[in-house]
Amino acid sequence: MYFDLLTKIKNAQAVKKESVKLLYSNMDFAVAELLVKHKFLEAASKKGRMPKRILEVKLKYQDGKGVMQNFRILSKPSRKLYIGYKDIRRVRQGYGLLALSTPKGILDGKSARQQKLGGQLLFEIW
Repeated sequence: MYFDLLTKIKNAQAVKKESVKLLYSNMDFAVAELLVKHKFLEAASKKGRMPKRILEVKLKYQDGKGVMQNFRILSKPSRKLYIGYKDIRRVRQGYGLLALSTPKGILDGKSARQQKLGGQLLFEIW
């Protein structure tokens, strides 16, 4: 799941790794592409063929520190949180990113609000 992806990225940035390899899933790939789009990661690519497909994530650094400072998981398997598009707010005065699972896929908070889509809250990242 996406929380394992985020934790592995954060830990790899703490020890200054160049890239991370994970087991591939469509959800993880969608989350990684969202992070690439918002410049938290350099690149995300899928390698190999089924059943041994791998997701390779290239990490991004700025001034020797990882671009991704921290994250907070909002929905958990035991407690799922949903939000309407009118209730979507900025994260860290616009410096963070809110990720939602909507009927049109994994979107950030800003584009979900523009498209008038609510959905399941996944995580905040800054």
